[in-house]
Amino acid sequence: MILNSVTPRSATKSANCGSIFDSARLRRELATLEEKISDPTVWADPARSQPLMRERKRLETLLADDNELQRRSDDIEAYFDLAREGEDTEPDLNREIPALVDFSEALESKTMLSGETDALNAIVTVHPGAGGTESQDWAEMLMRMYIRWGERQHFKVEINEVQDGDEAGIKSATFTISGEFAFGLLSGETGVHRLVRISPFDSAKRRHTSFASVFVSPEIDDTIVIDIKTEDLRIDTYRSGGKGGQHVNTTDSAVRITHIPTGLVTGCQNERSQHKNKERAMKMMRSKLYEYELDKKKAISKKLEDSKLDIKFGSQIRSYVLQPYRMAKDLRTRVEVGDVDKVLDGDLQPFIRGYLRMRREGNFPAEIAEDDDL
Repeated sequence: MILNSVTPRSATKSANCGSIFDSARLRRELATLEEKISDPTVWADPARSQPLMRERKRLETLLADDNELQRRSDDIEAYFDLAREGEDTEPDLNREIPALVDFSEALESKTMLSGETDALNAIVTVHPGAGGTESQDWAEMLMRMYIRWGERQHFKVEINEVQDGDEAGIKSATFTISGEFAFGLLSGETGVHRLVRISPFDSAKRRHTSFASVFVSPEIDDTIVIDIKTEDLRIDTYRSGGKGGQHVNTTDSAVRITHIPTGLVTGCQNERSQHKNKERAMKMMRSKLYEYELDKKKAISKKLEDSKLDIKFGSQIRSYVLQPYRMAKDLRTRVEVGDVDKVLDGDLQPFIRGYLRMRREGNFPAEIAEDDDL
């Protein structure tokens, strides 16, 4: 029975293994990167070496994932071959096929993370809404949920600040989840989360609705690496019009440099030598590009802060219902999970994949739908 129902799916998985990664391209990129890293001068400058090492780690991880995907697929094909020869491989297939599905879904999530800040670590802040102890307890439950998620992903979780509630729960918490694509994976968690349950703090055992807000921001590295590519520059020489003697006035010693991607322009004509004018113009260009990159980072931070201020308790993104039924439901993607205890224990992958697919397809709802089940 399992052979008839799973063989076509397995064959499709095996045939499509190479479609997730372009292994040949990744190997070429890694070889080029290794050449740069082998330059001894790179290691004298952490601002140059650290980004290169991070990129090498990323490429090596992608190639390792590709190899693992192929290995798992080949193992399943081998089990089918043994089954056709009369071996009892059904227990192995029942174990390996779901594991392959989970692994490929995790890789699919990675392929949908291409934003500028997706690869960075995530800083998570949780605040309770109105409601005193009820909301403060819910905020602590959310904090535990994200910490458990980080541990499930084998990420490093570091508590930055926690303010305990008056009776139970927390008044606020901030923690950092460090790992590859931590921010990209958690970026869809920003918003208001709603809990419906029988209150453990109500002696009358009435049903209560609690709210808490979650804000996820990328941990932006303060190091700014200015990598000026030759092909991005247009260098013009012209005759100096200023004072400085006959040599300066009668030769094309002045230099103007234009950085084509940004439109930034620098120039120098004070030196007698064109080489010296070019050197000074390049120094000014590096300074301008540094300011440009710094302004970009400030703009990212401001955008994130603005979005944080827009979070209001009418903008719920997800409901966690423990009474009268049990279900976690995302109000944007309509993803529903019946095992809400598993979700609260850190299994957020269905919601993360749903949000990433929605982001990739651009199908953001004009407004968040209300949860009509309550």
